[in-house]
Amino acid sequence: MGNLCTCFARKTVKKRPVTKRLQNQQTGPNSSNRWTRVRSSRKDKLDDALLQEQALAAAILFRQHQQQNGGVSLPFDRSASLRYPNSSSGSKKAGQLPRSSSSRARSLTDPLLQPHQLVNQEVKVDNLETNHFVLVHGGGFGAWCWYKTIALLEEGGFKATAVDLTGSGIHSFDTNGITSLSQYVKPLTDFLEKLSEGEKVILVGHDFGGACVSYAMELFPFKIAKAVFVAAAMLTNGQSTLDMFAQQAGYNDLLRQAQIFLYANGNDHPPTAIDLDKSLLRDLLFNQSPSKDVALASVSMRPIPFAPVLEKLSLSDMKYRSVRRFYIETPEDNAIPLMLQESMINSNPPEKVFRLKGADHSPFFSKPQALHKLLVEISKIPSP
Repeated sequence: MGNLCTCFARKTVKKRPVTKRLQNQQTGPNSSNRWTRVRSSRKDKLDDALLQEQALAAAILFRQHQQQNGGVSLPFDRSASLRYPNSSSGSKKAGQLPRSSSSRARSLTDPLLQPHQLVNQEVKVDNLETNHFVLVHGGGFGAWCWYKTIALLEEGGFKATAVDLTGSGIHSFDTNGITSLSQYVKPLTDFLEKLSEGEKVILVGHDFGGACVSYAMELFPFKIAKAVFVAAAMLTNGQSTLDMFAQQAGYNDLLRQAQIFLYANGNDHPPTAIDLDKSLLRDLLFNQSPSKDVALASVSMRPIPFAPVLEKLSLSDMKYRSVRRFYIETPEDNAIPLMLQESMINSNPPEKVFRLKGADHSPFFSKPQALHKLLVEISKIPSP
């Protein structure tokens, strides 16, 4: 992959100030070591927080494993019981704006907060067109990447279902054997097909999951209340995901360096999948995300099937365009840069565009609370 040292500037490391101690400080067995206690207390708190989030992620993966049937994973649904807030939300501000931004301050650490610690989260879900979010992961990811979003939505009274697309997450199919977009998206289309009559959901697609959401919108427009594209491929009719990425050819050296093409059928045949260089994951996908989430991704991500990326979508005005679309921009994105996101938006304008300040390509890790707030806000937008 070349000498990566020439591709990235060395980061400046800030040295911690040295605390001077008094020379006459006691060190006997009866003396109190205040400094050791403070450091130990802080370390214990950080360890506890890390263990809690790791346990949550492990519980999600274990629940998905329990739902496997004959080697094929079922959609993951953690919403067996719903909890409802006590009071209704405030009225919507007057005036229509084409774009909206999260006002939340940037932070490299975004701990999982409870909904009562968030603003504007008192929502009467019974008054919404639907309170059910279906979360569609991006290429290489799996249902596991939504664990923070699932927890926040459920605690707010919503229902959340995350699906593992074919060959992703804990779905056992070999990624190299996927030959079409319909095969890759089948777990999602099967789920939508089984919805009861009159039931609708809000589809949320990330990355390559945006193309999968668009495919589902063409098949089941009457079952989808809204579609939300989060740093996602929002394609036009006759366009493939590869066509979209070709627009930034020569401008995203990091993406090019990270791609590893797999040839399960031999080097004299087209690639069967794309893997990503683990050493470049943080810079490409998680440059604003907590280290523990980067570690989770590094052991959970799988190759991206190549054939679905090549497939051009057939999207009609009668079906695809009948579904209300919303886009959430991620300005610190190194995988799908903001310029490319805005190009897709201009070519295929959604109803409204939101900008998630300080978010990298994986806002479910880098800005989970701000992403949650926008999803709730979108769910409350009434029909025009």
